[in-house]
Amino acid sequence: MVARNSLSGSIWITVTVTLLAINVYLQVAEGATLTVKNQCPCTVWAAASPGGGKALGQGQTWTFNVAAGTTGARIWGRTGCSFDASGRGKCNTGDCGGLLNCQGYGSVPATLFEYALNQYQNQDFYDISLVDGFNIPLSATPSNSKCKKIGCTSNINAICPSQLKVTDGCKSACAQFNSPQYCCTGAYLNNCSPTNYSKFFKQQCPQAYSYAKDDATSTFTCPSGANYNVVFCG
Repeated sequence: MVARNSLSGSIWITVTVTLLAINVYLQVAEGATLTVKNQCPCTVWAAASPGGGKALGQGQTWTFNVAAGTTGARIWGRTGCSFDASGRGKCNTGDCGGLLNCQGYGSVPATLFEYALNQYQNQDFYDISLVDGFNIPLSATPSNSKCKKIGCTSNINAICPSQLKVTDGCKSACAQFNSPQYCCTGAYLNNCSPTNYSKFFKQQCPQAYSYAKDDATSTFTCPSGANYNVVFCG
């Protein structure tokens, strides 16, 4: 009888501690609100993974929430789109499987805002990436004023090298040529240097990833709990 009570007490203590730990985690690990605004002079079909998609006219916004611990997330704009009443169609850039309500990552080229919430030491990690190329200017601002606003606001399409230029966009060298030298794969996995193409993107947008190994000057952190405003052409 004593042993059974002792065991019951131990279980009760374990359950209580576990519930307290979960409660503390839920209080500390916060999700984020993402607000996407289109300041471009034309419609942009915003896409987010997770999040879905929405057509935004000039000046319009789209707000959605993401859960604590979200990783591998991204937001981008799609251009030159046409969708039917069921939300099926296609886009010139950033197409997401032909769906208005995006269910995965989009096709190249696309300027990306990437983020991961509540990571190492309760930090969010975020960046702007041109590893998939460029289609529209983009900026991102954390709600925490101590965290850095980042952007790629150059009109890269207007000066895109002819080898990379496509309708409404500028592909990265990796996306265009799919070779180890440009994609940092194979023999270049651990020995990948900037190329003339990646240097072109970096010169136009110094804060953005210009190729896969461009971590040192392109990854930013913010204490978890911040919200993020993403602006197209902003």
